[in-house]
Amino acid sequence: MLVDLQGPWNPIFGRLGLLLEVHYNNPVLFFAFELSVVVGVILVFWATCARKWGYLWREWLTTVDHKKIGVMYILVGLVMLFRGFFDALMIRSQQAIAVGPDSPGMLGAAHGYLPPYHFDQVFTAHGMIMILVAATPILVGIMNIVVPLQIGARDMAYPYLNALGLWLTVVSAALVMIALFVGDFSHAGWVGLAPLTELPYSPGVGVDYWIWSIQIGSIGTTMGAINLIATIVKMRAPGMTWGRIPVFTWTSMASNIIALTSFPVLGVTLALLTFDRYLGTHFFTVGLGGDLMMYTNLFWIWGHPEVYFVVLPAFGMLSEIIPTFSEKPLFGYVTMVIASMAIAAVSWSVWLHHFFTMGAGPNVNAYFSIATMLVGIPTGVKVFNWAFTMYRARMRFDTPMMWAIGSIFLLISGGLTGMMLSVPAVNYIVHNSVFVIAHFHNMFLLIVYAAFGAVSYWFPKVFGFKLDERWGKWFFWFFTAGTLMVFIPMYTLGFMGMTRRLDYISHPAWQPLLTAEMIGIGLYAISIAMFVIQLAVSLRDREKNRVGADAWGTSRSLEWASHSPVPFYNFAVTPVVHARDEWAWRREHGLTSLRPDRYLDIHMPKNTAVPLILGLLSLAFGFAMVWRIWWLAAISVIGIIVVIIYRSFDKDTDYIIPAAEVEKMEKEFLERASKIEGDAPAAGGAAGGVYAAPQAPTKKHQGD
Repeated sequence: MLVDLQGPWNPIFGRLGLLLEVHYNNPVLFFAFELSVVVGVILVFWATCARKWGYLWREWLTTVDHKKIGVMYILVGLVMLFRGFFDALMIRSQQAIAVGPDSPGMLGAAHGYLPPYHFDQVFTAHGMIMILVAATPILVGIMNIVVPLQIGARDMAYPYLNALGLWLTVVSAALVMIALFVGDFSHAGWVGLAPLTELPYSPGVGVDYWIWSIQIGSIGTTMGAINLIATIVKMRAPGMTWGRIPVFTWTSMASNIIALTSFPVLGVTLALLTFDRYLGTHFFTVGLGGDLMMYTNLFWIWGHPEVYFVVLPAFGMLSEIIPTFSEKPLFGYVTMVIASMAIAAVSWSVWLHHFFTMGAGPNVNAYFSIATMLVGIPTGVKVFNWAFTMYRARMRFDTPMMWAIGSIFLLISGGLTGMMLSVPAVNYIVHNSVFVIAHFHNMFLLIVYAAFGAVSYWFPKVFGFKLDERWGKWFFWFFTAGTLMVFIPMYTLGFMGMTRRLDYISHPAWQPLLTAEMIGIGLYAISIAMFVIQLAVSLRDREKNRVGADAWGTSRSLEWASHSPVPFYNFAVTPVVHARDEWAWRREHGLTSLRPDRYLDIHMPKNTAVPLILGLLSLAFGFAMVWRIWWLAAISVIGIIVVIIYRSFDKDTDYIIPAAEVEKMEKEFLERASKIEGDAPAAGGAAGGVYAAPQAPTKKHQGD
């Protein structure tokens, strides 16, 4: 071995012998394991009895369709969101029980039911999951679905790379879930506090699970960023100039520029930590020439731009939803775009506000304080633009609009507390308190609100029917009640001096507020039940809730100029864009027919199992590196190289859909739409002719 390890190791099984040294048993883990097994068995039994394995393989597991990949991203995110919520439930319930010296202890804990070592793992997993394998996949999934449709593209620029990014994200989530049952997880916080992540302080495999889960997932996110940027730059439809790109696509562009430039920093940081743990180097060990603050700086150089990586798409979602349900164009399009890019630029200049207390000095703190405050200027521009869009508008309070308005209120409250924290004097007082936790959750909840609004908004475009409005509004109100009940007391507790990461509460006076937080968690649980019911009712009533191309009647951007649900080729003919709000322009000019005068052959990518195979090999590699099973790691790397080489020689990666087949499929779509809308579209509308526009596309666009 390259480093001395505590515990057993052998060449065949690596460190798996640690599993024989059971140091902690908890019924919570057994319940989670049993729940996972039962759900897995039910799904396998259903797929087998319904003979769905062939369908799942052809249509989902091997797909390169950006819409299906986007749906799978969102499903992964929702599953991990549930896991992260379960961790939050455990954190809040432990703190509500373990108050004061007379509080009861159970299951091996002196107070409450979670011993400190397990509690540390729970809050570490909660933070890492919610940010990297819940919120990020949901947002990336929505971008995957919507961006190509908004710019009039057939698919992403690199469909194969898109699928590979998905499966690497699945591997990241899978490693986190495996850690729940096989071994343990990191106890050093989701940021990986140095030197707690070093081998002497964390001799087990928990930190290794944390490292490899993030490292593999960040590679997938970087691939996705390359893909989205290339798609927006090179795949736009004729007439889709930079001044006509929808705001959501602009924010996706800004977001993925951040991802492309920041996630490699995270990769390098974790690689240095890996060298410390696996090779015996000392990059972050102070006693042997390293610098633990170098780790903190490197992590947050990625960490704070990453916050804007996830918040910018949420801003874009609001900029699509609000004009639709205000029935008017977005106010201040140009300033909205400039504000998005300004936020992306300033995001690189604020990371040190996470550790004002490190003692960098007044000049350094002043610089980062001012830089942090500057973020409020473009963010304020966005809030005022949304407000002016709604001013004197014919507003409709459908479910997506309710989520959007809730998101704006969270942005305002989270932004105000962020401005407070940007002042070093205030930060010194509340640093490491739950006030900071409340602020951070405030900001991420605005993303969750925007994401749920976006799911409700674009769901009909993907699946062809609306989500149930009644249950959707119940979901919204219970979720909002839970938000208020959890985080208003948390802000208060922060001012009262409660620090973060406490498994035992020494001040009984805090118990009423901790109990209020627990009630809020209960309301969250009810809201999750409402969401599940909403999905079930919507699926049951899908025929009644079928929609045409424009599900909301007042939609504005190009994605609504395609069928609902969108066919795998997106558009029968490549659309030509005439205005910034293309679908609104067509509606105003009576050009809403989706039937062209004639059809052309369509060039499409073929499905492939290679991304799935690479994902499985990456999972084997990650598991092997966690447990230091070197032969399995070597075989996995060799397998990855062989599969990549095989793919590079495979020239049969695309196919042509003949024009006659396109016409046949379009006829079926149009007949179905005419039944839904009650009025068959007239021939030769906005898509009439191969390119119904004042000018034909350039050769550049034809090549794309």
